[in-house]
Amino acid sequence: MEKEKKITQRDRVLQYMREHNGITAYEAVKEVGCLQLSARICELQKEGHMFSTELIKNVNRYGDPCHYYKYRYVGKIGEVAAT
Repeated sequence: MEKEKKITQRDRVLQYMREHNGITAYEAVKEVGCLQLSARICELQKEGHMFSTELIKNVNRYGDPCHYYKYRYVGKIGEVAAT
């Protein structure tokens, strides 16, 4: 009997990014259940995946300025150059 592959947070993050054109830390917690998005991004980069980052400036619910990053999936090393 073959063991089923467990879907990891990295898999879920990549899938979400592909379906929604990126992900923020808030979306990672709310939609994927991932509390450490930057750690998952780092792990994916070590596997050869590439990302762009966009700094988004906004205001929080109290009217104070805040900023956060949106990560977008660019592709995997070797696949991007081929396209």
